[in-house]
Amino acid sequence: MATIETTETTELALTERAAEKVKELMAQEPAGEAEVLRVAIRGGGCGGFEYALGFDRGAADGDNESEFHGVKVVVDAASAQYLAGARVDFVESLQESGFKIDNPNASSSCGCGHSFQVEDDADGHSHGHEHHAGCSH
Repeated sequence: MATIETTETTELALTERAAEKVKELMAQEPAGEAEVLRVAIRGGGCGGFEYALGFDRGAADGDNESEFHGVKVVVDAASAQYLAGARVDFVESLQESGFKIDNPNASSSCGCGHSFQVEDDADGHSHGHEHHAGCSH
């Protein structure tokens, strides 16, 4: 059985608009395949890190789990430090449509909004890459 850490001081927040879109998308998935929204950070992208949003069957060992507007959200421990205070919204306008993450930890973001870079820590170690090539999105 997985150990699930529930945190009141959440790593990130999911807006009501984003939660409604997530529920709509979850309903299109096969039963049992989309029980939680997993938000993670991966290395890569033109900014150094990329956001990853996807559905999962449930929380894994060591995940932080929260619930927003009826949507269970899980974040792995490694991603949590980069998502502290972040807000996931869903935007639908003439100019853009999709999930948008407002992350206070990002010192710079790619124009596409899919990747970002963070400041160096107190020891001078960069948490992102200094790669600024053209965006692949």
